[in-house]
Amino acid sequence: MRIVSIPCLSDNYAYLVICEATQRAAIVDPSEAAPVLAAVRQHGVELAAIWNTHHHWDHTGGNQELVAAVGGLEVVAHESDRGRVPAQTKFVDEGDTVSVGQVSAVIIHNPGHTSGAISYHIADPGAVFTGDTMFGAGCGRLFEGTPADMRVSLGKLSALPGATQSIRARRFGRPPGRAARLEGSVLGARASPTSRPACASTCTTPTRPGSTSTCRSTARCAG
Repeated sequence: MRIVSIPCLSDNYAYLVICEATQRAAIVDPSEAAPVLAAVRQHGVELAAIWNTHHHWDHTGGNQELVAAVGGLEVVAHESDRGRVPAQTKFVDEGDTVSVGQVSAVIIHNPGHTSGAISYHIADPGAVFTGDTMFGAGCGRLFEGTPADMRVSLGKLSALPGATQSIRARRFGRPPGRAARLEGSVLGARASPTSRPACASTCTTPTRPGSTSTCRSTARCAG
């Protein structure tokens, strides 16, 4: 598997997840289509699927244009996001599996940022795409969930194997002023991009989800 990070908008990333055996790829959270299509051409892969982590426009804004440009795309999102994710064709929940080529990802339902937020966990080689659920130094703002929801969601991520790389959808390491963050978090100490998956371009997002295991089990919404 190879991961290609694609800068989008002002501070987002989309990611091409490439099965090197088949040269088929999924795109995670395409907020806009043009840079994704350019990356597909550059790397000579066949785009087969869109993997959305939640319904917000800055994660799904490129869906319709990609579907129009590339026929037959599978568009994946949580089953509760039916009608909220453009062009969605596959409706998933906790424990379901999605695949592209020989690469498979297990769905982790992470309500908190939104009610339908999900992460995509690829066990081998060990990566999880967390969208806006977890950042390098905290978690996403609570739009549709509660602190208790987010605590459970982060607990699921912290339970993944310690070598798992958490790949988030934002370029910032520390949460913005109005993001939710964990009290007593040690994530700040891990925020620098010292360990990364096999990204094909400079990528500042990967961290280790296990870092959350030593955080206090409460969350608050900052300022």
